[in-house]
Amino acid sequence: MTNKRKIRISMAVIAFLLIGYFVADAWLFDGVRPKAITENGFQADLFVKDDVNNKTAIVLIGGGPWGDYWANEFAKNKMVGLSLPYVYEENLPKLPEKIDLVYFKNALQWLGQLAEVDPDKIIVMGASRNAELALLIASKFPEIVSGVIAYAPSSVSWSNSVLPYNSDTLKASWTYKGTDIPYVPMEKITPNNADKIEMLAYWEKGLSKIDFVNKALIKVEQIRGPILLFSGIDDEVWPSAKMANMIEQRLAENNFKPHFSNIKYKDAGHSISTNPEQISDVRTGKIKIKGKNYTYDFGGTN
Repeated sequence: MTNKRKIRISMAVIAFLLIGYFVADAWLFDGVRPKAITENGFQADLFVKDDVNNKTAIVLIGGGPWGDYWANEFAKNKMVGLSLPYVYEENLPKLPEKIDLVYFKNALQWLGQLAEVDPDKIIVMGASRNAELALLIASKFPEIVSGVIAYAPSSVSWSNSVLPYNSDTLKASWTYKGTDIPYVPMEKITPNNADKIEMLAYWEKGLSKIDFVNKALIKVEQIRGPILLFSGIDDEVWPSAKMANMIEQRLAENNFKPHFSNIKYKDAGHSISTNPEQISDVRTGKIKIKGKNYTYDFGGTN
């Protein structure tokens, strides 16, 4: 075989593969390609189809694979999804402490100016501590946020010291323009002689600090739109169903007018917000404390 023929065959194979790639890409493409946003004082991934205009937007607090998944799902359904990280990534804080809510305000204001977005229908959504943050953001900026979806929510703001790898100095997790958001102070999770950490007992102890809890309660009654809570009664990480009930009680005491739903599932645990298409048999998590590995239960069933 001559060199010219080898070259022609190689070029033909490359052309075939390229055509196949683009055909497959066009066939599989669902119309949503994320756009990286790295300006305006925040960084995020925007998910929206080309033909969308003046639609509901959902901001996925915390971003990451979880945020990207849900932002993409909303975008596929003719909405706008914004996956919004605030820690751990390049150019973002390394720890979830002293996080200024101005960061989220900037993102919300920018989002509301897009032609694809109805500025009166911007929803924030989060899970676990990001549900705490979503509720806090919505209560702090009712003129921008139109509602909240919170999975495994918290009724209070917690201190930064709830994880062993955070800094050793007690600080607020959230601030606004230099002022700390009131929080429940927590001691760091410490080593023990067993191989397991009882997470639920740790958070229940925090809720027993009544004076701090009363000051740290999120002012959910200030939220100007509907609130949708999901929690698992079998949550073994923290008492999300209990805290959802605390939110419901506060709303009732303040005669909250918008629609409110407190949905609790009997056999669900802390992983209630994960991708429902990826069923996992994993029912425990792992955490390292001072060089030793521990497990903790998520709760719930597949």
